[in-house]
Amino acid sequence: MPPKSPSVSPSWLLGLPALLSTGLGGQVLAATAPIQAVAESAPTLLLARELGPDVSPAPYLVSEKFDGVRGLWDGRRLRFRGGGEIQAPAWFLAQLPTQPLDGELWLGRGRFDEVSALLRRGDPADPGWRALQYRVFELPGGEGNFEQRTARLAVLAPPDGAGPVRAVAQFRVADRVTLQQRLQEVVAGGGEGLALHLADAPYLTGRNGLLLKFKPVQDADAVVIGHVPGKGKYAGQIGALRVRNDDGQVFLLGSGLSDAQRRSPPPLGSRLSYSWRGQTDTGLPRFATLLRLRDAGT
Repeated sequence: MPPKSPSVSPSWLLGLPALLSTGLGGQVLAATAPIQAVAESAPTLLLARELGPDVSPAPYLVSEKFDGVRGLWDGRRLRFRGGGEIQAPAWFLAQLPTQPLDGELWLGRGRFDEVSALLRRGDPADPGWRALQYRVFELPGGEGNFEQRTARLAVLAPPDGAGPVRAVAQFRVADRVTLQQRLQEVVAGGGEGLALHLADAPYLTGRNGLLLKFKPVQDADAVVIGHVPGKGKYAGQIGALRVRNDDGQVFLLGSGLSDAQRRSPPPLGSRLSYSWRGQTDTGLPRFATLLRLRDAGT
């Protein structure tokens, strides 16, 4: 049987000509732009959707999904996803090409908190930078399809190179059984999951179905937009956070908050990651639980 179509909704497929004619899918990004209060507008990036249960991986290039801090290099500055500039050492920046890059600043599997702390300190002299890698997976604005851009990226930053900049290795997976096996291997080794990028996709930004993530637990990011007072045992504290995710959905997030976070909740504008299981009848995340806080700029 031929592989099923990629996980791109029919409505998005109908809108593809308009996206291509306008260049970058700005309609998707416009809804999320006001969410983050940053000194500089956030860069436009491609964002991942969850892999659907009936999607064949055959049309995609697959890679490990590195759990680091997203970093966008414009040829001159290294910036957070939220728009702020990353205070990187001059020696580190000197090893980056003039070609714009998109990737993850990464210390290793299971070490997200260490990466976050290093970047939060904002000290270019911090010795932690010596172990940091910039795992890059895209050439922003690059010509050709994703498979062609990936080939150029592998020449620009070899995956097994000695420097901090390394292209993320991409591979093909023929079916869901093999994909599940690869996921189990990555997770067993301490990895987060897999990313699937449509091989023949042009360079576009937004959350449009070209990029999918495959993880044991569904998760996503959101921004804190309000604090809801607690009741009963949480009286005088925070009962829940009112958050808005990257799809513009607003809901309450109460599970997963520590006692310290209830006493001193994350400020408005803070980014966080949450997990969920399924959706409510209104399409909101069901059983949403706080996973961790992210830096405001990331």
